[in-house]
Amino acid sequence: MTKGALLAQRPERSSCQAATSARARALGAAAALSVVTAAGSAAAEASSLPPQLAYAYGENETPRAAAFGGALRALGNGTSAVFINPSAMVETRVYHLQGLFQGSPEAGRHAYGGVVVDSVTGKLAGAISFVGGFVDNDGVDRTFLDARVGLAYPITERLFVGLTGRYAKITQDGTLLAGGLGNKQQGEDRLGYDPVAGGLAETEDGKAAGRHSFVNEFTFDAAITIKPTDNLYIAAVGQNLSYPDNGLLPTTVGGGIGFGTDDFSIEVDGLVDLNSYIDATYRLMAGGEYLVADHFPLRAGYRFDQGADQHALSLGVAYIGTQFSVEASARRALAGGGPTTFVVGLAYHLESSGLTRASSDEL
Repeated sequence: MTKGALLAQRPERSSCQAATSARARALGAAAALSVVTAAGSAAAEASSLPPQLAYAYGENETPRAAAFGGALRALGNGTSAVFINPSAMVETRVYHLQGLFQGSPEAGRHAYGGVVVDSVTGKLAGAISFVGGFVDNDGVDRTFLDARVGLAYPITERLFVGLTGRYAKITQDGTLLAGGLGNKQQGEDRLGYDPVAGGLAETEDGKAAGRHSFVNEFTFDAAITIKPTDNLYIAAVGQNLSYPDNGLLPTTVGGGIGFGTDDFSIEVDGLVDLNSYIDATYRLMAGGEYLVADHFPLRAGYRFDQGADQHALSLGVAYIGTQFSVEASARRALAGGGPTTFVVGLAYHLESSGLTRASSDEL
């Protein structure tokens, strides 16, 4: 890595400075815990959002990506890369394990998972992630599982390529919306077995026996990142490229341009969503961060969603030390009827333990 490496990369290097005081660590952990508590207490509310927003377009985010408003396709190294741009895994040398929580009170959406990314032990970087969650338990009662495996390789020190394989499974029980009949607590299916409202019925001996998954799909993402200078990154990304042709796994194409120094970074992204709405729509995103006291990145972002006709602002804060990091972010739609999203992450930096051996190959 050069001296002019991006701020986005600096906190995730094994050469970070020693962690600050125990008090600073405690403050960071307390801030993250307060976000989790606030989101969890409200997550049981039934969703009145459009399904595209309730399911968040099938996207999973790290706290850093959420704080940038989603604008992290160029600078999204580390654990963010497996979700947003696999080729960015080789922008830095890290071996990180991160646990994630995502919540949206208006959608009744809460998801839990983890990511492992390794770009230390070989020139070929790899990552694996699992995220599972629930949407609107008192309404459509949807559950989902998202599993990904990503690989990235530096063709040269300024050209990176990456590929992610993704498996998604989604089941919907279709429980009562306000005013319906039946009682889920008594074991009744409140919307019956309508294949649209209630999900796909599974029968046994002519009787209802549960639900089939109405999404059970393998797909993939592909990406390329170009590094014209030590501080400038340009990325192009395609997601769900097997073209599942549904709004739960929408195919998107887009990219981003990011610029940063040791203390500051900024990025602008754009993407086209081919399936979430009747016509193709676009999302524009921008975000940035500034490093305070060498351990506390302050983050902010903006997002415009043409399909939902909504603007959103996001904020994030983190404590990043040599051995671990605690990160939290929140995003809020500016107009009524939009979602609030919380994302919290706790990561351990395995490369700082000395248990890993760095590859002799350097970018």
